Amino acid sequence: MLQSLKQTWFSNIRGDVLAGLVVALALIPEAIAFSIIAGVDPKVGLYASFCIAVVIAFVGGRPGMISAATGAMALLMVTLVKNHGLEYLLAATLLCGVLQIIAGYLQLGSLMRFVSRSVVTGFVNALAILIFMAQLPELTNVTWHVYAMTAAGLGIIYLFPYLPKIGKLVPSPLVCILVLTAVSLYLGLDIRTVGDMGELPDTLPVFLWPDVPLNFETLAIIFPYSAALAVVGLLESMMTATIVDDLTDTPSDKNRECKGQGVANIASGLMGGMAGCAMIGQSVINVKSGGRTRLSCLIAGVVLLIMVVFLSDWVGRIPMAALVAVMIMLSIGTFSWDSLRNLRTYPLSTNLVMIVTVVVVVFTHNLAFGVLAGVLLAALFFANKVGHYLSISSTLDKTGDHRTYKVTGQVFFSSADKFMDAFDFKEALRNVTIDLSRAHFWDITAVAALDKVVIKFRREGADVKVLGLNEASRTIVDRFGVHDKPEAIDSLMGG
Repeated sequence: MLQSLKQTWFSNIRGDVLAGLVVALALIPEAIAFSIIAGVDPKVGLYASFCIAVVIAFVGGRPGMISAATGAMALLMVTLVKNHGLEYLLAATLLCGVLQIIAGYLQLGSLMRFVSRSVVTGFVNALAILIFMAQLPELTNVTWHVYAMTAAGLGIIYLFPYLPKIGKLVPSPLVCILVLTAVSLYLGLDIRTVGDMGELPDTLPVFLWPDVPLNFETLAIIFPYSAALAVVGLLESMMTATIVDDLTDTPSDKNRECKGQGVANIASGLMGGMAGCAMIGQSVINVKSGGRTRLSCLIAGVVLLIMVVFLSDWVGRIPMAALVAVMIMLSIGTFSWDSLRNLRTYPLSTNLVMIVTVVVVVFTHNLAFGVLAGVLLAALFFANKVGHYLSISSTLDKTGDHRTYKVTGQVFFSSADKFMDAFDFKEALRNVTIDLSRAHFWDITAVAALDKVVIKFRREGADVKVLGLNEASRTIVDRFGVHDKPEAIDSLMGG
């Protein structure tokens, strides 16, 4: 127990503390921006980020992963806030948490095994593009000082790690933020700062039960939004966990993460915050800054609250150019450049799945739509590929009236037509044997194809024997097949 506690909390204290500081600073403008997107006060996003980060540090299933208010979730809240107000948003956040906990107990986190590597790659590349595009408003119609500060920030981020001795001690994004803030204050530069994005809260969050009627009408209003928030939140969290798994070469408990996200969102709703989920960008920043355990997420949440409530005057002076430099570094580091180099060597289907995922996410700004499109396309390609692994050979005995068909491969909805086309029903035969010892029947479409083949041969006067069904195939054939049920055959053959 103590060994496990040390491993998940205190095995990397210096790296986690410093990474948590970087993440906390980067969370502030994003939480404010997401609040603005959702149409609520900035403190709603900031309180949500604090609550979710702190709670998920204890109950989440992926150490080192950062969860807070996110843009993907904020986009789903706009209509609810506009039509019904903040109180209904808080109620929807609570219901979202309950649905996510239920998903965890139903072990829906295990569904991530159906997401192919090409979908994950497309998801990551799309996120990198969206992160970069989100910085463009901060780099348009601005003075040259902003460009100079951003360039200087990128220089610090990429060059500082090469300094002897000190370069590896402090995360370069943190150095970038501190140095550019000091320079901006010293030179008195008139550039956009964090404080310009919105008013920072000056009080701690308090327990707040949503002031909405507890009736079916309220449930009917919030349930569609809660369900959408729960699905998108879990999807983004599961994808983030997979990416952090790869970055750290450690496993995570996806089902525990589902429950943890639910508990964190309930806590957020009760503290006046909006729903959130795992943040791929901030999680990558955390890992690249040295964060590995639950402590980094806890530090990020606690420091975020301290800074916005007690140090808001100083935090408000951080130039946005410094955070833009950090986010550009993040987008560059997040993008899978290998995927471009592999376009020539990977199969066309793999490349198409990756590209479609990127295009859908970038054009819809909805990560869930992109992943869904990628998964469906990958499933179609897989079904088509497996459907081709079916071969049927036949031999005619010396009498000339007994043919044996040997089926090898997988028979299911994609290959059922190919299965039926392999039989010659017009050949004059007295006996037909269908050897299925090297075949497997997967679904009712395959069973229906077998029924049609047997019944067509019998219509032509042949005696048909089906041999070699394995146990799993026999189970589905016995349950749904009709070729061995006289009453069903009579009805199909017209009496």
